[in-house]
Amino acid sequence: EVQLVESGGGLVQPGGSLRLSCAASGFIFGAYGMTWVRQAPGKGLERISSINNNGGRTWYADSVKGRFTISRDNAKNTLILQMNSLKPEDTAVYRCAKWSRPGVWRDDLENIPTDYRGQGTQVTVSS
Repeated sequence: EVQLVESGGGLVQPGGSLRLSCAASGFIFGAYGMTWVRQAPGKGLERISSINNNGGRTWYADSVKGRFTISRDNAKNTLILQMNSLKPEDTAVYRCAKWSRPGVWRDDLENIPTDYRGQGTQVTVSS
C-alpha cells in the first residue's frame, strides 16, 4: 500500500523558513519522480515543484522559484521541500505526490501525472 506522510509544517513569520518532509512507503521510491502541490484556502490545487527519480532534474513554479528547493534522499525514502523567504501567499496545505509511472517519460515535469497524494501539512505564514 502506497503511503505518503508529510511533516514539518507550522506557523512562521514572513521571511522565515520551513523544511517539509514526505516519508514514502509501499513502492520503490527511487524509481519514481515526485511532486509537491499546495492548496490555499478557497483556491485550487497548485503544482509547485517536481523532481525526477534520481534527483537530477527539477522543476519549479514561478511562484516559488528562487525561494524553494526540492530534493530527495532515496536511501531514506524521503522527499524534502526547503522553503525560504516565505510570504503570506505561501499559506496553504502542502502535499507530496507520486508520479504515476516510474522513470521520466516526458520533458514537461510540470505536467507529469500523479496517482497518490499524502494528507498534507499546514503551512501558515503570518506575523
